[in-house]
Amino acid sequence: MAIRQIIEAPDPRLKVISEPVEAVDDDLRQLMDDMAETMYAAPGIGLAAIQVGVPKRVLVLDISSDEEESDLRYFVNPQIVWTSNELAIYNEGCLSLPEYYAEVERPAACRVEYLDYDGNRHTLEASDLLSTCIQHECDHLEGILFVDHLSSLKRDMILRKLAKAKKLKAAE
Repeated sequence: MAIRQIIEAPDPRLKVISEPVEAVDDDLRQLMDDMAETMYAAPGIGLAAIQVGVPKRVLVLDISSDEEESDLRYFVNPQIVWTSNELAIYNEGCLSLPEYYAEVERPAACRVEYLDYDGNRHTLEASDLLSTCIQHECDHLEGILFVDHLSSLKRDMILRKLAKAKKLKAAE
């Protein structure tokens, strides 16, 4: 396993739409293992493959708290097939937008179909934080960041600050 570099906004690679995975094989499992290690090291609760520069429809999630046993989940070719009419607001952050958070309104529950680490097909009904995390990470597969759900004023302010910080870091 290896920790991979997480791409940060406003990098244009984060706007790429990810391609479906054709087969769950050892190479893909290695990518998922690397993604999990990268997510934990960051630390974060979710990571899409595009965030480590791989435009494939793959996610890893673990919303367990430090006091709970790990609940690492792998999603290959996830597809949200239903969302609730009820909405929920969470203060979201993103490993590709470090240190920035904003309240985002999303459906409170969702149903997702996906393949697991071994290529087995599953359907999962999710609510609360798990639903929000699935929707947030699935957005990455479509080139959407959580700031794209904000007003243009808030989004532009965050992206300008990130670009400025990136320039300052590069100048060091």
